[in-house]
Amino acid sequence: MITLCGFAVSNYFNIVKQVLLEKQIPYNEERAMTRSKDEAVLSASPLGKVPFIRTPQGPLCETPVILDYLEAQFPAHPLLPDDAYAAAKVRELSTFINLHLELVARELYPAVFFGGSISDAHKEQNRKQLVRNIEGFKRLVKFAPYVAGDSFTLADCVAYNNLPLVGMASKAAFGEDLLLGAGVDYKPYIKLVGERASSQQVAAERKAEMARPKD
Repeated sequence: MITLCGFAVSNYFNIVKQVLLEKQIPYNEERAMTRSKDEAVLSASPLGKVPFIRTPQGPLCETPVILDYLEAQFPAHPLLPDDAYAAAKVRELSTFINLHLELVARELYPAVFFGGSISDAHKEQNRKQLVRNIEGFKRLVKFAPYVAGDSFTLADCVAYNNLPLVGMASKAAFGEDLLLGAGVDYKPYIKLVGERASSQQVAAERKAEMARPKD
């Protein structure tokens, strides 16, 4: 049995959860917080990052590694095409969204979501990088109707859980959703994917986690 470790506000935790749900893999959850100093966490995720999983073979951390393991270990209900090149294109898009959109926008999160601060110079540098990277994203994304084409793939689990955060963070920081401003109308796509049972479960459990009293 797979044990998914983390907490339901984490978008990367929710990416892995959505993959588990879409692939119909039985799993348990274990609550773990980012930057935990608990040895039980560090022995599985050396930097205390979430998510990580516990498998019958041992622990795994880093979301792309976890997703590759799940796809290889549980081939039923595949989220990657059979063709090697097509599968690589799905991974390419997933990686681009994670590294060049979400992780750039993540620099804004402390200021826009948690009451922190960011210098004007850093904010402007971040805006320029996001604008440039969004132009690159437009060259890869399909929205036909899914991000990689006509089939729901692993890249949709990544996009569904990340694109709204990029939009919200940029809107809060710059007064404009930079995705929409660049002509990336992702809202109908989010609505489409949001109708899936996996999306509804992820959203409900994220909402419940956000309402949870602080430890």
